[in-house]
Amino acid sequence: MANKEIEAASARLADAHGYLKVDQLREDVAALDAQMAEPGFWDDAQAAQKVSKEAADLKDTIAEYEAAAAKLEDAEAACELASEDEAFAEEYEQDLADLSRMLDALEVSSWFSGRFDRGGAILSINPGQGGLEAQDWTEMLYRMYRKYAEGKGWNVTVLDLVPGEGIGLDKATIQVEGKNAFGMLASEAGVHRLVRISPTDDKKRRHTTFAGVEVLPILPDDIEVELNPADVRVDVYRSSGPGGQCVNTTDSAVRLTHLPTGIVVTCQNEKSQLQNKEAAFRVLKAKLYEIEEQKRQEEIEGLRGDKMDNSFGSQIRNYVLYPYQLVKDTRTGIETGNVDAVLDGDLEEFVIGFHKWKASA
Repeated sequence: MANKEIEAASARLADAHGYLKVDQLREDVAALDAQMAEPGFWDDAQAAQKVSKEAADLKDTIAEYEAAAAKLEDAEAACELASEDEAFAEEYEQDLADLSRMLDALEVSSWFSGRFDRGGAILSINPGQGGLEAQDWTEMLYRMYRKYAEGKGWNVTVLDLVPGEGIGLDKATIQVEGKNAFGMLASEAGVHRLVRISPTDDKKRRHTTFAGVEVLPILPDDIEVELNPADVRVDVYRSSGPGGQCVNTTDSAVRLTHLPTGIVVTCQNEKSQLQNKEAAFRVLKAKLYEIEEQKRQEEIEGLRGDKMDNSFGSQIRNYVLYPYQLVKDTRTGIETGNVDAVLDGDLEEFVIGFHKWKASA
């Protein structure tokens, strides 16, 4: 049995060598390192940073593959020792479990071959049906995604938090930067449904509420989006969200209105009006790019998943807190009764499960 386990893991590692194109990656890294060593490479800082990041990403992938290969050697050695001394059986099982997780991670990474999958994401949450309950649900989702992203070591920047009327949030927009952030978070685009006893209902009745999640890519600098400054109305106003003294006492918040489409983007979390304006334009360009992609591809799923009304029957995932506890994804069928863990950011099973389901489909 043990030999079969080692053989299976070895076969998976060989597959990873193939689909990751490890030999080609090493050649690419050597070429990029040679380019970075050339005189004057850093004269164009923006171009240099792009090349440097590309090299770092390739090196990370190679390092992950080599770590899995090393772990396979550890497992093979532990397996051989365990056949002679049962005291090594536990070490072998641990090595095998670690190797399985590492191979899973390599396989997951290989799924993200889309143009923007390996880059960052702009994630927005908006309340749907449910009034005050929907605003509270929006804040719960905001905290869930923030904890999930931070737990993966991704960098999270809050772009916009609009307080609700007395409870929760009327809107939340965050920028998430990290390896495969957009590819991973694309699984979350859609409507999320919450069922619970309302904390705002004196009669303690069960309420159903909704919130919509939109996921857009952070566009690389080399992506050009047609945007006429004359088509954008820029309004500045005083921030209504939490922040330092400067945020609350100056007109640092920025609202952009794209007149041809009616798209409105706000950003108010930075203390600097210039920073808020830059962030807002970044979001606006991503939205406009998405619209153009939809026109060319004649489908929506390409960048943010199916767009649906924030109401019953359109949800991608149900979160039931009463009369029983269950989180269930309506697309993959994956479910768990540990609702508290999910709302605390434990989303990996649902995210990976979606991409496995999508790949198999």
